[in-house]
Amino acid sequence: MSTQQLISSQETGKLQIKHLKRYWHKHMLKKEAKLDQGDFEDEWQTDATLLSTLGLGLEPTLKYLYHTSPSFDEFENWILATTPQPDLNKIFNFNKLFSKEYQSFGFESISYEVLSPEDLKFWEENGYVIIRNAVSREICDLTIEALCDHIEVDRYDASTWYKQHQSRQGIMVQLFQHPLLEQNRRSLKIRKAYEELWQRTDIWVNTDRVGFNPPQTASYKFPGPYLHWDMRTFTTPVPFGLQGILYLSDTAENQGAFTLVPGFQHKIDDWLVNLPKGVDPQKQDLYSLGAKPIAANAGDFIIWHHALPHGSRPNTAKLPRFVQYINYMPAN
Repeated sequence: MSTQQLISSQETGKLQIKHLKRYWHKHMLKKEAKLDQGDFEDEWQTDATLLSTLGLGLEPTLKYLYHTSPSFDEFENWILATTPQPDLNKIFNFNKLFSKEYQSFGFESISYEVLSPEDLKFWEENGYVIIRNAVSREICDLTIEALCDHIEVDRYDASTWYKQHQSRQGIMVQLFQHPLLEQNRRSLKIRKAYEELWQRTDIWVNTDRVGFNPPQTASYKFPGPYLHWDMRTFTTPVPFGLQGILYLSDTAENQGAFTLVPGFQHKIDDWLVNLPKGVDPQKQDLYSLGAKPIAANAGDFIIWHHALPHGSRPNTAKLPRFVQYINYMPAN
């Protein structure tokens, strides 16, 4: 299938958002094996920004498209039923990305209001930083309550923690749409920290899920994810990129804490170059690189350079770990 045969990003439907019809068309063609899964990989960031604009999670969107094979009209109806009313200002700004006159508007001078000089020094050395009190403890508790209600568990009753629920995938919980999750994503402190690290303001928040990591038992073992990268491809030099996680509860090192390899953003290029040809970086002993669990409190937000191997770990404490994944990135 040639590029010319694919619907143009300029073509819109009733939501009046560009690229959506092309996005739908690409995945319908891939489902029918008329496009390879890797085709139009260069549009991945545009696709991600489209979903951010509409407040859609990647996984539920792809699940709907591939399991349902909807018409474009049905896809738009599903979006309207899944998310709050689309933000017209966001759609307007997204559509500007496809204008011939578009120029990035986000490179004005950034003042440091969240990250201190000490934070920036720590970031440069270690590739991660903790934003303290990014969300109030009260809102974190309410978010945990919403998460627990969704998967039908009691935060403090261990007898409820291990039952099956269709929204549980390992320690991930497929909950994307909730007013509290959206409120946390819009934390001014979190956004400003991302702007200060990106050194630009034209960044878009994703719609990601939450996490529930209960303690290990004789019958329940930690399912992962162990240390890994979320980068789609490994090229050198590894480009700049960020990821983030909000602790919804106080989390000790042994409580399934978020774990990473500090400072590896300075080493990854040489490490990748020196791997034997054909070896998968994800299948190496990443823990031998110097993994560190990060303890932090409810409402603290951790941002890390995506070049750092990262993951969770077995919870050997007495209470579950609750988190929300939040990330901001530019459209380009």
